[in-house]
Amino acid sequence: MIGVGKAKQYTNVLDKPLSRGRQEVSLSAFAFLFSELVQYNQTQVDSITELERRLEDAGYAVGARVLELLCHREKGNRRETRLLGILSFIHSTVWKVLFGKVADSLEKGTEHEDEYMISEKELLVNRFISVPKDMGAFNCGTFVAGIVKGVLDNAGFPAVVTAHSVPIEGQQRARTTILIKFAAEVLHREARLG
Repeated sequence: MIGVGKAKQYTNVLDKPLSRGRQEVSLSAFAFLFSELVQYNQTQVDSITELERRLEDAGYAVGARVLELLCHREKGNRRETRLLGILSFIHSTVWKVLFGKVADSLEKGTEHEDEYMISEKELLVNRFISVPKDMGAFNCGTFVAGIVKGVLDNAGFPAVVTAHSVPIEGQQRARTTILIKFAAEVLHREARLG
């Protein structure tokens, strides 16, 4: 029973284990930083399409880094090689790390074989953003679409990823759907793998 209740003494700072640290960011801090990102990019562009493209590019960089971090931390440096595996990984693990919960739904498109949708009733990036009337169909969900595209592209699943607002009857805010349309090469590879 020697040493019970005592902390282990480390002689060298390099011997100390790496702590994971606090994994949550204050919601108000995130809302402030994201609104600043939107406002800054808004001053740099002339159209809504260009603003959405810039937000998607910013999200893409985040997605690439999130994939690296989670593959190292959660999967022991292994990556998904199957289509449904990577979609499930995004829908559950990535979403939980970024937004604190699993996405509301993951669905396969009914009209096209290569389309999948991730739906979220109240997407965090749209929660505190009010869109002026002159900006019409502007959707901050393009940032999250960029994150999803960054994860997919860097995992070897090239796709076109877009964000769409879908109005819900009786609700003030629209549901956000992230539409994923995979490249033909992904479907051919998936068919080969069987």
